[in-house]
Parts: sequence; structure tokens; C-alpha cells
Amino acid sequence: QVQLVESGGGSVQAGGSLRLSCAASGRGYSTFAMGWFRQAPGKERDFVAAVSWNGATTFYADSVKGRFTISRDNAKNTIYLQMDSLEPEDTAVYFCSARKVPLREWGTVDYHAMDYWGKGTLVTVSS
Repeated sequence: QVQLVESGGGSVQAGGSLRLSCAASGRGYSTFAMGWFRQAPGKERDFVAAVSWNGATTFYADSVKGRFTISRDNAKNTIYLQMDSLEPEDTAVYFCSARKVPLREWGTVDYHAMDYWGKGTLVTVSS
């Protein structure tokens, strides 16, 4: 069992930055690929970014590519999402997630395929 706790959300003006953190605990965490998803009010939960177990491989949704950076520090059991050049459209609850399947085997990313979830942290971007 893996437990995930997000932090770092808040309110920021458009063009600003935030860094989200996800503290992980439990057996096997360091061998899992990790992802960030987000859900805006009334919308589906969408993929944002993912990182392989060792941090060597990452990929991003087109909507955040070039603005967001995902990383992990397995020694600290923490995953990060650095968000720059934020836009009002980035407003959502952001969720940290883990999946036992290696990142190279993910194929189409679907939140239903993830194995573990945090409870989320709210990010609000004002214009």
C-alpha cells in the first residue's frame, strides 16, 4: 500500500509560479512510475505529467509542455510539479498518483489505470 499527500497549492496571478509536492510512503513507492493529474470543476480528471521510477524519463500533456516540470527525489520520498507561466485555465485540484506499471508501458494515459491517489491540492490562477 502506498500513501500520497499533496501540498503546495494556493492562489496566484496569471504568469506566476507554484511548486506542488507529493509526499509518498509505503512499500514499493520508489519503484513506481508517478503522475500528476488535475480536475477542474465540472470536468473530467486530466493527465498533466508523469515521471519514471528513477526520474530519467518524463512526459507531459500538450497543454502544459514547456511550462510545467515534473521531478522526483526518491531519497526524500517526494515528487514535485514545478508550474511556471500559470494561466487561469490551469485552475483545478491537482492530484498525485502512482502506478505499478513502468512508464514505458503506459500507452494512452487514463486516470482509471492509476493504482494509488492522493486527496489533491487546489490551485487557483486569477487573471
